[in-house]
Formats: sequence, structure tokens, C-alpha cells
Amino acid sequence: MADWTVPLYDRDRVDWAGSKLVDAGVSPEQMHEAIGIINNWRSSHSFPLNTFQNTLRLKARQVTRSPTVAQRIKRLSSIRAKLQRFAWLPLSTMQDLGGCRAVVGSVPAVRRLVKLYKTSDLRHTLADEDDYIAEPKRSGYRGVHLIYRYQSKKKRAYNGLQIEMQFRSPLQHAWATAVETVDTFTRQALKSGGGEAEWRRFFKLMGTAIAKRERTPLVPDTPGRTRELVEELRLLSTSLGVVHRLAAYGATLERVEQLGGMPAHFFLLQLQRGDPPRLTIRGFQWKDLDEAEERYAEAELANQETPGGDAVLVSVESLAALRRAYPNYYLDTTVFIQAVRKVIGQPRR
Repeated sequence: MADWTVPLYDRDRVDWAGSKLVDAGVSPEQMHEAIGIINNWRSSHSFPLNTFQNTLRLKARQVTRSPTVAQRIKRLSSIRAKLQRFAWLPLSTMQDLGGCRAVVGSVPAVRRLVKLYKTSDLRHTLADEDDYIAEPKRSGYRGVHLIYRYQSKKKRAYNGLQIEMQFRSPLQHAWATAVETVDTFTRQALKSGGGEAEWRRFFKLMGTAIAKRERTPLVPDTPGRTRELVEELRLLSTSLGVVHRLAAYGATLERVEQLGGMPAHFFLLQLQRGDPPRLTIRGFQWKDLDEAEERYAEAELANQETPGGDAVLVSVESLAALRRAYPNYYLDTTVFIQAVRKVIGQPRR
């Protein structure tokens, strides 16, 4: 079994490290120390995260036949971006350092899964809930998030650590995947509210188009009339070359797998932009979690020194489930492209 990391620093020290991560005047020595503290703090979420993921897998199977369930520790680049966006946010209170996700068959299945959690006898504390299906984000993002604080009499070192769970339908997951894929290649930060106005508008409109298919509330400031929505989406899709560009990203991807002979539990994904782009997948067994976390930290440090790459350490049931859970790393936007073509009336090829 894995040798789980425990927190070595108090919350004041963690918050200090977070402030240095976004301090333009920080010295190299302080940055090195800060990253060490942050790596320990986020790795400490691995044990409670795995606990929640095991429960989520069981509950998701009660609402849909073949759910896609995965867990991940938040990337250093994402931590930095969030601290920059929310200057008031202390790192020790960031709720999504450890996150797990379930993609289930439909919006009703999402609702059933939420109900299973809220009516269960979990010892952990429900700290917050964000229903972005009932009230979509202005970006077009939709899904339900539940944030829990871990509580245990046996594993007190982890008490109070927060884990975020995301529940999505397949179309909601396809939308989010497409946003991250475009971000990867255009470096626009659409996921965090940045990027070009045309791309932001396109994804906002597609959020409403998918909401209409799922018969749920529409994204704010988008046309309620289908004809107006389709006309605007056609114009943007053409001017941005959406279908062609998304399809081209995945078609050129080179993939390198370093999995060894035994089944892996953790996967380190490293995506390098380039011509062609390259995805390296390295597998680790349970007993090698420490090594996996070290290789993850090394990959992130390399990406800081030489921009153009992305890395994430995740856990899924199998290599086959990896692509379903993280299609953005495979540059696979097939489901989203089909959704766009269905809206604008473009035939499948």
C-alpha cells in the first residue's frame, strides 16, 4: 500500500508559502522553500482524496451503469493562477487542492448522485455546494460541486482537509474538455475567465445549446430563442474554425506510454505543445506513490523553467478509463465536436 504524506506545516506557514508563490519579488531561495511547503500540503490531500474517490465510485455505480470516476491533485500552475485571481484567498483554505470527479449518464443521474450524498451518513462535513446546473456560470460551465471536510477518529492528521467532488453529465464534461484543450494550444486561460472575446462567447453559447438539450436553465446573457442561438453559433464556429481546429489538435498527437509490466494505479500525464504535440503517460503502482509525487513535482518545475508543457498526476481504474476521464490531455474533443455539429447543422464526417 501507499505510504501516505501527512501535513508537516501549520496553516500559517502554508499561507506564507502561497503568498510567496505569487510574489513577483520573491528570492529564488524563498521560492524553493515555498514550493516544498506547497508540495507537502497538496500531497497531504492524497489520503482523504483516495477515501472520497472510493466512496464516489460505489455511489456513482448506483446511478449509472458505467460511470467515469477519477481523482487528481491540483497542479502548481493552477494553484498559482487561482491565488492570483483571488488575492484574498489563503492557500490553506483552498477547497479544491484534492478533487475527484464522476461523469454519469445524464443530468437526472447527476441529481440522483447528489441526493445519495446529501442523504447518506458520511462522517465527513459538507462544507459547501455549488449547483452550476441550476445556476450556470457566466462562462457556460455546468456541473455540481460538493466540498467536504475530512473527519476521522483514526486519521486525525488529515482532519479538516477539504476535498471537492465534481459531478457532470457526458455533455457537460465534453464542454469542459474542449475549453481546456483550446486553452492548451492558444494559451488564453479561458477556464479562468480570460482569453479572446470570440472564444469566450462561443463557449458561453455552447453552454446554453447543451443546456437546451438537457432541458436545464440557460447560461446568463445568451439567446433564449433557438434560431438566434444557432445563427450566432454558426457565425462564431466559422470565424474561429472551431471544428477544424479541434479535430486537428487530436489528429497530430504523439503518445508515449511508460507503464511497465504491472497494472498501474497512478498515472503521470505530461503534455508538451509542439509540432507535433506529445503526450507521455507514466504509470505507478500503489507502493510507488512517493516516487510518483516526486516525478510530478520535477515535471512541474521543468514546465516552469521551460514553458510549453503541462503535467498532472491522476488516479483512475485503468488505462482505458484514463482517456475517458482526461480526454483534454489526449486532445480528444470528439464528443464536443459532434455536439457543435448537431447545433449548427453540419454533417458528421
